[in-house]
Amino acid sequence: MGLNAADFLVIVAYLAAVTLFGLRFRRRQTSLKGYFLADRKISWWAISLSIVAAETSTLTIISVPGLAYDKDFRFLQFVLGYIVGRVIVAALLIPHYFRGDLITAYQLIQRRFGNRLRSLTAGLFLLTRSAAEGVRVFAVAVVVKIALGSVFTGMSDFGRDVAAIGIVAVLTLVYTFEGGMAAVIWTDVVQLAVYLAGAFVAVFVLWHSISGGWAAIAGISGHAGKFRMFDLSWNLTSSYTLWSGVIGGAFFTTASHGTDQLIVQRLLAARTERQAKLALVSSGFAVFIQFTLFLLIGAMLFSFYAAFPPSQGFTRTDAIFPTFIATHIPHVASGFMIAAILAAAMSNLSAALNSLSSTAIVDFYAHMAPQSSEESRVRLSRSVTIGWAVLLFGLAILARHGGKVLEMGLSIASVAYGSLLGVFLLGVLSKTASERGAIAGMLCGFGLNLYLWQFTRIAFTWYVVIGSIATFAIGYGASFIMPDQRPAGENRIEN
Repeated sequence: MGLNAADFLVIVAYLAAVTLFGLRFRRRQTSLKGYFLADRKISWWAISLSIVAAETSTLTIISVPGLAYDKDFRFLQFVLGYIVGRVIVAALLIPHYFRGDLITAYQLIQRRFGNRLRSLTAGLFLLTRSAAEGVRVFAVAVVVKIALGSVFTGMSDFGRDVAAIGIVAVLTLVYTFEGGMAAVIWTDVVQLAVYLAGAFVAVFVLWHSISGGWAAIAGISGHAGKFRMFDLSWNLTSSYTLWSGVIGGAFFTTASHGTDQLIVQRLLAARTERQAKLALVSSGFAVFIQFTLFLLIGAMLFSFYAAFPPSQGFTRTDAIFPTFIATHIPHVASGFMIAAILAAAMSNLSAALNSLSSTAIVDFYAHMAPQSSEESRVRLSRSVTIGWAVLLFGLAILARHGGKVLEMGLSIASVAYGSLLGVFLLGVLSKTASERGAIAGMLCGFGLNLYLWQFTRIAFTWYVVIGSIATFAIGYGASFIMPDQRPAGENRIEN
């Protein structure tokens, strides 16, 4: 069927509307706290929804249905671990973040260990977050190539990818550049509502496209085992078992939501420590419901294509949902669906730009130019945001030759998260860990995860578990061999 002029009008209208909405938060900000933390005036429920939107990229929307289509619901075991990890962060790390006037997660490391380890952890975040975001931004091109192909008629695949990624990157940059964290969070709330509404449109259309409705869907997908959720096997090479899901998911989320500036920055924007905890834990249950919805769409797609086989097979599961939207969703509704997927892309990209910029300015520039004024730092923050947008655009182009975008993005993040979590645990759980010992542990943990990723078949869901345990154990032991040289108690946080 393809998209028509009405669909394109809906997409253009959405992109313009969300950009203008984000610009409503443009104001003269003279402090880093105002630009990066919205002066800590955001309600818990908005932060909770923003967290959900921030960790839901285009690759989530197009890849999770593909998981259920290709396999089953076992990915939800990993999501159960997301909830456990959030509880751990709320109990263990959030109290430390609200002691003092922090803007980034890595200032906590500076307070506990010192500047060298702060620079190392912040630098690792910048490196791996930008690489992972490049993969996520590329997912936009997967959608556009299928749904908006007629707009770029005559262009090469490369040219089409560049145009698609460029449009979304520029529009997202406009409101992120001007409005800072306030614009990011409130546009996240709007975009979450848009892409969830789009998901429900897909469910409605699929439900009514299959003769027999839900009974037929349940029969076809159920017979094929698509609703299977639990796998009790013990296999380190399988990504989605109960053990790798709950244990690996808990460690992954403790790292991603407790040490990653992209999420920690939102928590620090809360009015109080209690509201930050409420926002984080509630977002876990919202994410579980959301992933269940997208997996359900995948199972319904399996039933649909079992009844109406495609003219040619799918070369990658990431393309199944966008193909259905472009070919079977009624006009206008299909335009809204594409807009919904682009909403997720813009939400995730704005979060990445703001967190990368805050870390670059607070953890690096502010230490290199301690005499610089707050106003000059805010001005530079905007310029740095543009720089990160250009870099992520380039990385997205490089990601064109990767594999399944969801698992590739999670794998890249998991490699770094193990060593980051290990260092943070050393900081809050050990009074004897030294900076030099923690650095040794972090480097070893990161090196181990790189080896697991590149040279073994161990599933990415175990990377954070293995990396954080190795970092903590080596760092703790090395601290006795390499104790701190500074006076006792200096740069330490209370345990």
